[in-house]
Amino acid sequence: MNPRWIRRIVLVVCALAIAGMIVASITTHNGVAIAFGMTAAVAIMCLMLVTAVAGPEAFGQTQPVDEAAAADLERRVANLVASGADETEVRSLIRAVRRISKRT
Repeated sequence: MNPRWIRRIVLVVCALAIAGMIVASITTHNGVAIAFGMTAAVAIMCLMLVTAVAGPEAFGQTQPVDEAAAADLERRVANLVASGADETEVRSLIRAVRRISKRT
């Protein structure tokens, strides 16, 4: 499962647990309020764990584009196409390599 979705689910659980604590406290059900509080604490621990393990790149923070490397790549594609390679196939190969590199 995607770490971004795990974080979203954990945040929803935490928000519901906080709402449960408030409602249980108002209705003087102290044991239920404590149970919701423990649920919120576990959810917060899960949130910290997922954030620490997954790293910042898993949550949409992208690396800046290296313009020199991008220009070099375009030059190489142009050279391959000029020597007779199909441009669509070359670009498809580059996309496949990117998918593989994102997994590792």
